[in-house]
Amino acid sequence: MLVLGVESSCDETGIALYHSENGLLAHVLHSQVAVHAEYGGVVPELASRDHIRFLLPLTEQALQQAGVSRGDIDAVAYTAGPGLIGALMSGAAVARSLAWALDIPAVEVHHMEGHLLAPMLEPESPAFPFIALLVSGGHTLLAKVEGVGRYELLGQSLDDAAGEAFDKTAKMLGLGYPGGPELARIAEQGDPRRFTFPRPMTDRPGLDFSFSGLKTFALNTSQQCRDDADWRQSVADIARAFEEAVVDTLAIKCKRALQQHHASRLVVAGGVGANRRLRQRLKQMTDELGGEVYYPRIEFCTDNGAMIAYAGYLRLQAGQTQPLDIDARARWPLDALSAIEI
Repeated sequence: MLVLGVESSCDETGIALYHSENGLLAHVLHSQVAVHAEYGGVVPELASRDHIRFLLPLTEQALQQAGVSRGDIDAVAYTAGPGLIGALMSGAAVARSLAWALDIPAVEVHHMEGHLLAPMLEPESPAFPFIALLVSGGHTLLAKVEGVGRYELLGQSLDDAAGEAFDKTAKMLGLGYPGGPELARIAEQGDPRRFTFPRPMTDRPGLDFSFSGLKTFALNTSQQCRDDADWRQSVADIARAFEEAVVDTLAIKCKRALQQHHASRLVVAGGVGANRRLRQRLKQMTDELGGEVYYPRIEFCTDNGAMIAYAGYLRLQAGQTQPLDIDARARWPLDALSAIEI
């Protein structure tokens, strides 16, 4: 079975082709960073328009990369949510129309399930069950994963997601867009001993997160440093303290989840999963517990078509298909998905 995967939930247009026997044949990605940079954040209407411009050209590019034609596609998988509704509708309309025109089945894919299953594309993939940390610009949550569609939500962010807090703090410090990677880059130059930021909600039981107060703490600290002779160094020191606080908070909650559920495997997915300091900290923590941590490759941490093609393939293999009507959803609880056997 050859599955075309279409991802358009936010500001990246991803197309991929996954084959049931030969694995991932092609994946191409268009980033909208240049479109949104002057606004300092994603503009939903511009995101939708840009997806429309690139969805079909990227599909042709992926077909050429894989050395196949449209007629070779057996099914189409597309992101139906959660995400920006206009962006989701752009990808879903193109994907569902292609499936109708080619007279092949289509299946909707949950964006976060795609992220969660992305490590399965790697040579060394995790076995079920495991604890999953999904950490990105739009989501921060911990889930217990017993199988595909068998997800128990353990904790989530009560306000800003970790990636969102990274981006907002970077913007507040006058750093470039996208803010998260830029903050992590300048944090490398920061003095880890100068500032100590709180680790929110780690002094109470539970697995929920909160990063809004940490963002405010960074703002107050930056205002106190405005008259510093070396403002650039102060920015680096604040960035380092902020990053350390987020990383430690995530690691503490992951450790708590592993211990409470007697698990030894941790899967980390989402854009923040590419953060070098987070990877080091989680590796150290899982080593101490005698466990293992798994990630998708760096290029699959952010939104991409490969994860959608693979997740869609699993659900198509289980007999799931989508009718002609399109049901894109801005919000879609992960634990509302149906379980399948693979």
